[in-house]
Amino acid sequence: MSTTAELLKQASELFPDEVVTQAHVRHFDLPSGAGRFALITLDNGLDHTKPTTFGPASLANLDAAIDQVEKEAADGEIVGVGITGKPFIFAVGADLKGVEILKEHEHALAIGKGGHEVFKRLAKLAVPTFAYYNGAAMGGGVEVGLHCSYRTVSKAIPAFSLPEVFLGLVPGWGGCTLLPNLIGADKAVSVIIENSLNQNKQLKGQQVFDLGIADAIFEGADFLEQSLIWTAQVLKGDVQVDRPVIDRGEAWDQAVAKGRFIADSKVHGAAPAAYRALDIIAAAKNGDLQQGYDAEDQALADLIMGGELRAGIYAFNLVQKRGKRPAGAPDKNLARPVTKVGVVGAGLMASQLALLFLRRLEVPVVLTDIDQERVDKGVGYVHTEIDKLLGKGRINQDKANRLKALVTGVLDKAEGFADADFIIEAVFEEIGVKQQVFAEVEAVAPAHAILATNTSSLSVTEMASKLKHPERVVGFHFFNPVAILPLLEIVRGEQTDDASLATAFAVAKKLKKTAVLVKDAPAFVVNRILTRFMGEIQNVIDEGTPVDVAEKAVEPLGLPMSPLVLLELVGPAIGLHVSETLNRAFPERFTVSPNLAAVVKAGKRGFYVYDSGKPELDPEVAALLKQGDVVLTEEQVRARVLDAVAQEIGLMLDEGVVAEAQDIDLCLITGAGWPFHLGGITPYLDREGVSERVNGKKFLAQGVASVPA
Repeated sequence: MSTTAELLKQASELFPDEVVTQAHVRHFDLPSGAGRFALITLDNGLDHTKPTTFGPASLANLDAAIDQVEKEAADGEIVGVGITGKPFIFAVGADLKGVEILKEHEHALAIGKGGHEVFKRLAKLAVPTFAYYNGAAMGGGVEVGLHCSYRTVSKAIPAFSLPEVFLGLVPGWGGCTLLPNLIGADKAVSVIIENSLNQNKQLKGQQVFDLGIADAIFEGADFLEQSLIWTAQVLKGDVQVDRPVIDRGEAWDQAVAKGRFIADSKVHGAAPAAYRALDIIAAAKNGDLQQGYDAEDQALADLIMGGELRAGIYAFNLVQKRGKRPAGAPDKNLARPVTKVGVVGAGLMASQLALLFLRRLEVPVVLTDIDQERVDKGVGYVHTEIDKLLGKGRINQDKANRLKALVTGVLDKAEGFADADFIIEAVFEEIGVKQQVFAEVEAVAPAHAILATNTSSLSVTEMASKLKHPERVVGFHFFNPVAILPLLEIVRGEQTDDASLATAFAVAKKLKKTAVLVKDAPAFVVNRILTRFMGEIQNVIDEGTPVDVAEKAVEPLGLPMSPLVLLELVGPAIGLHVSETLNRAFPERFTVSPNLAAVVKAGKRGFYVYDSGKPELDPEVAALLKQGDVVLTEEQVRARVLDAVAQEIGLMLDEGVVAEAQDIDLCLITGAGWPFHLGGITPYLDREGVSERVNGKKFLAQGVASVPA
C-alpha cells in the first residue's frame, strides 16, 4: 500500500460523514483519428446545488482512477487523459466540514500531503493531461487542473477562484506554487490575494482565459465536445499552445510587494493567511515545485490548527446556513401574501427601498411624501436607476418598461395605501414624527397590512403604542447602501404578532436579505455595538489621546475602514443622534462626546480633509477639539475599546436582544462588513482572552469557531 493511500485511509477514518466524490473513468476514440482517450469525471452523485468537493475518501477515489489510467498510459493503450466535472460543477475544493473536525497538526499535514500526492500524479503520467473546467471551480478544483498539461474553460462558468486566503488558508494543493509559474507572479497575486481579500471576488470563464489560466475557451452548450475536438488537434500537433515566458526578475519581486501592500491595507497584519501565501509565491520564483509543495503543506497545517481559519469557516457557515434559516423566526406558513408595497417618504433612503422592493418583488410600489416635488424626485430616482440597469445590460427593455410602470407616487396616503399589503416608513428619525405617520397610515391601510419601520435606533413598541392594532408593526431595519449590505434587522415589538413577523421574514427572503430576529432594544444590534465601539474611541480622543493614535489602535481588527472614516460615511449628525438615544437608555456606558457635538454644530461632514488624496485631520476640526491630558498608547486604546465591546455584547446576550452570540457575528459581518477572518467579533474576543477578562467566560463553546478540544 502506498504512503498516499495510507494517509488518505487514516484521514477518512477521522471524517466518516464525508460526501464522497467518485472519479468515473470512461474511454472513447478522439475525433480525427487522434487515438484512444480516458476521461475522468468527478461526481458526488448529487445535483448542482451540492457541489463536488475533495475529502480524503474522494481523493482516494481519484487516486484509484489515476492508478488505472497510469497503467493504460504506460502500456500505450491511451494517448491522453482528461478530467472534468458533473453538469454545472467542476469541483469546489476541499471539504471544509472535514477541516473543521481536525484536532492534530499531523492530521492537518496529512490532508495537505494527500492532496499533493494525488494531484502530482496527473503531471507525471506518460501521456498529456487535460482539465476541462466545465462549471464552477474553486480552490482544490482549480488546483487539480493546474497539475494538468493543458486546460480549457467554459464561457458559461459563473465562478472560478482560489478563495483560501478569504477563509484563512492558502491555496495548498499547488495553487501558490503552480499559478505564478503558469501566468506570472503579478496575475497570480491578483487571483490568490487581491480577489480573495476583495470579498472573495469570482472570475468568469472569459477572465480565466484572458489571464492565461486556460489555453482555450468554448461556449457552454457544447463545451466538452469542442474541448475534445481541440484536444485531438493538440495531440496531433495541429494546434500549438504557446505560453508566455515568465519574468522571474524584478517583476516577480514587485508583484509580491504589491501583494503585501494589498494585504496590509485589508487586514493590517492581523490575519496570517495572505502573508503565508505571499511567502510561498516569493519562494516559487526559482521554479522548484517540490520545495513549493512542501511549503504549502506546512502553511496549510499551521493555518488549519490556528484560530483564523476556524473563525473564517465559522463566518462562512453563519452566512451560508444560519443566515438562510434565521433563529427564532415564526412558521413561514403564517406569512401573508404581499401584492403591493407602500413607502412613506421619498427621500434617498425611501427611494432606495422602493427600488429594492420593485426589483425583487416585482409588484406595484407607491411612494408618498409631503409635497409633489419630493414625490416626483423619488419616482425619478427609481426610473434613473432602472435606466442604469438597462444600460449595463442587466435587464432588457421590456423589463425596464414593466418596472417603471409599477412604481408611482401620490400625495394622498388614502389613495396610495388603500390596497397595500406591506407599508414601510423611512421618514425623519424622531419618535413623534413616526407615531404620527403610523396613525395616518393605520387610518387608511387595509386591516391585514403590515406596518414596517426602517428606524435605526428608536423603540418599535413605543412607535406602535398609540395604534389600534400595534400587533402589525414590525421593525425592518436596512443598512446603507441598501443595495449592497445584506443585513436586515427584523425587530419584534412587544405586541407584534407571529403572522406579521412571518410576513416580514418572507419579504426579507424575497428581497434576498440576511434577516436576523432582534428584540426591541435600543439601537438593536449593529448600531448599539458600533456606537459603543465608536464611543470609546471618541472618549479616548476627548481625554487627550491624539486622533491618529486612537484610529491606528484598532487597525489590527482589519475593519473595512477606520472609525472616523466610518463616522464620515454614516454622517456625524446621525452618529451623534444614535449616541444620544443610547445615552438616554444606558447613561452609565454610552457617552455623548462634546467634541462630536461641536463638529456637528459647526456643520462639518467629518474629521478629515482629503487634499493630498489620503485622510488628514481637518485644521478647522482640530481647532474645535477640546482634549484633556490623558494620552494612551495604541495597545491601551485597543484594550479599552475591546473591553467595552465585549461588555456590551455580554449585556445584549443577557437581555436576549438576539438568540445567541452567533447572531451578533452574523449581524456585524453582513451589516457592518466586519471581517470573515475574525468570524465577526466574538471568536476574536474569545481568542484574545478579552471575553474571559471582561465577562468571566467565553462567548462560544470550544470547537465552534476554534480547534475542537
